[in-house]
Amino acid sequence: MPASSFARASRGLLLGGLLPLAACDRDVTPNLYPSEVTFTQAGLYPEGSQYDSQRVRFLVSSQTAGSIGQVDFDGHYQPFADDASLISTIGLNLDADRNRLLVAVSDPGYNPSRSTSATKGRLAALASFDSGTGARIGYVNLSDLRPGYASHFANDIAVDKLGNVYVTDSFAPIIYKVDSQGAASVFLENVALSAPVGTFGLNGIVCHPDGYLLVAKSDEGALLKVPLNNPAGFSKVGASGLTLNGADGLQLFNNTTLLVACNAQGRVYRLASADGFGSVSATGSFATGAVYPTTLPLVGSNSYVLYSHLDALQQMQSPPQSQFTLARVQL
Repeated sequence: MPASSFARASRGLLLGGLLPLAACDRDVTPNLYPSEVTFTQAGLYPEGSQYDSQRVRFLVSSQTAGSIGQVDFDGHYQPFADDASLISTIGLNLDADRNRLLVAVSDPGYNPSRSTSATKGRLAALASFDSGTGARIGYVNLSDLRPGYASHFANDIAVDKLGNVYVTDSFAPIIYKVDSQGAASVFLENVALSAPVGTFGLNGIVCHPDGYLLVAKSDEGALLKVPLNNPAGFSKVGASGLTLNGADGLQLFNNTTLLVACNAQGRVYRLASADGFGSVSATGSFATGAVYPTTLPLVGSNSYVLYSHLDALQQMQSPPQSQFTLARVQL
């Protein structure tokens, strides 16, 4: 066996064998993982990313193609799932307990082959796919719940222990809920969650096992705490002396530690809380540079961050960005 093939096979065995242990014990074993995974797919512009430990692959979305791709640790990109309803795919959530990949679907206008006048800037939807086969198993148009808003943008997804799904809308002051039977509703709607026209408001979202959501509000550089049993009682998480400008993807590393990717700053912050996320303090940061970091997949006990280069897409860079990176966060 060639040396390169043996190295790949060995790493696959190590990853596959140690991931369950690492996930339980949170034993940090960074040497098993590359510092970066770079893949080439011209003009892909992924925003969402997840890690599938069962199949040892990353899953990535695409604002320009709509399809979902898979990337191995050697940087090989392959298509995984696609559907005509996927105009632009944004946040992803791999719900391994229920064998499904949840996908936030929007239409910022970057996929002309699927964008229409009816959906451009107006779509917030949730699609779900079998995480093994890639077959579509569900789709719901969330923006139909509130057609009175001029703009909608489904951004990120969280799942609670009962299988209820929560989706942020960056252009409307709403968090949606889709229950385990697929019924959609407005979970939280409040004018205080609004953002100036053309800017992103509600963004990254995670579900804490103690019964609340943590939500990034990008335009304010703030975090919100939203109780599952009383969403109207949401509050701003105290963060004295810390500004999370451009807060995007969130990763709940453990019950007291949250990572936040701030694309406007080119930085990932590690935040700690000693009071159930009533407040947080920064305990470390990782500089990504000007690569528009977005989402944070967890690989064993290692955090990675996606370098999306979405700023190049927003500026209509020509030629388009062709290489994208998942970098291990070093804190």
